[in-house]
Amino acid sequence: MELKPTLAGKTLFITGASRGIGLAIALRAARDGANVAIAAKTAEPHRHLPGTIYTAASEIEAAGGHALPLVVDVRDDAAVLRAVEATSERFGGIDVCVNNASAIQLTGTLGTEMKRFDLMHQVNTRGTFLVSKACIPHLKRAPNPHVLMISPPLDLSARWFAPHTAYTMAKFGMSLCVLGMADEFRNDGIAFNALWPRTIIATAAIRFAVGNEEAMRRCRTPAIMADAAYAVLTKPSRECTGRFLIDDSVLYEYGERDFDRYRMDPSIVPAADFFVPDSMPAPPGVAVADRAFRERSADSDTLSGGNIVSS
Repeated sequence: MELKPTLAGKTLFITGASRGIGLAIALRAARDGANVAIAAKTAEPHRHLPGTIYTAASEIEAAGGHALPLVVDVRDDAAVLRAVEATSERFGGIDVCVNNASAIQLTGTLGTEMKRFDLMHQVNTRGTFLVSKACIPHLKRAPNPHVLMISPPLDLSARWFAPHTAYTMAKFGMSLCVLGMADEFRNDGIAFNALWPRTIIATAAIRFAVGNEEAMRRCRTPAIMADAAYAVLTKPSRECTGRFLIDDSVLYEYGERDFDRYRMDPSIVPAADFFVPDSMPAPPGVAVADRAFRERSADSDTLSGGNIVSS
């Protein structure tokens, strides 16, 4: 009898896991009985965004997992190293690293203050590099080690840069880590992959940034990213590395055919997200709205609203 892949007993170190996609990935792993380190900044309730590392820990425990809430700012080298060591000490090692923490501000060059530029690069690119670097010595000892970046395919089309060059640079930095590290650590059997949503995902951070309920209805739920991440993280690491993956394509390959169940509003076709190249079309029969809605939002600043969102 062929055993079904599982994350039971595995330890995941997930940044930005107090809410949104990070928490969804954590809860999917918890259903298998996984151990989850919640590495995020939010120890006290945010004035706009729900969820803390402690509420996330309670949800993970309720779902069947084992949680370790850790106050971590991925810009802080010492805090990251302490958190990684605490995770390994508590659970006996680390099997999976998920770099989900991210900062976003969708502004043009003249509208981007340098402190915002620095924040996005420190959280997105530098934070991903640092957390990966800290976890790699532990991952080398794991039987099926994975590092997953929640970051886009490396499509260097000007259309992805022109509206918000600073954010795109910072986000693509995460994907460049995949490109380099996948080959650097191939002989160690550590998988490095990127996973990105085809459509906008309904998270509290996006709700705050957009401030538009109509936009939220055009989203998919975080569950699609959680299910796709689960599919990637349960693959043999030596057979799946250096790939830039889109959520619904991963799930279609996994056998999923009902993508309507991931819609926020079953009656509305979800809107396309940034950074999905034309060379990576939706699976057969899967409807996605064109980019017109998203681009109009970005042009009118409704996606940024003057706010920068980090998790």
